[in-house]
Amino acid sequence: MVREANPGGGDIFVIADNLSSHNSLATRTWPADHPRIRHAFIPVGACRLNLREAWWRIFRHQALAGVSFAEGKDIDHATRIATAQLSQRAKPWVRGRSPPVPRHLRRQFTHSI
Repeated sequence: MVREANPGGGDIFVIADNLSSHNSLATRTWPADHPRIRHAFIPVGACRLNLREAWWRIFRHQALAGVSFAEGKDIDHATRIATAQLSQRAKPWVRGRSPPVPRHLRRQFTHSI
């Protein structure tokens, strides 16, 4: 299906994390029969390169948390609504954690008790 959607002679790269199912023997031998498709893995310990996981966590929390769906069209509808809502409040991605609360405020609170 991927080959048919991408006609031509160029290579197709599939980028995956190091999940055991992505690195199984069957997955490693499959590209031998498909020379245009190359498998590239995100290096171990470089999870920051896999932004899909962070997006999926946010999306799953917004669209799918605590909901059960009767049909596929219900999942499609929830996906479209969540995507539209996330797009409305989108802002640039900032890598890392927010800065810690300054310690002087914690000391001031402790001394006032």
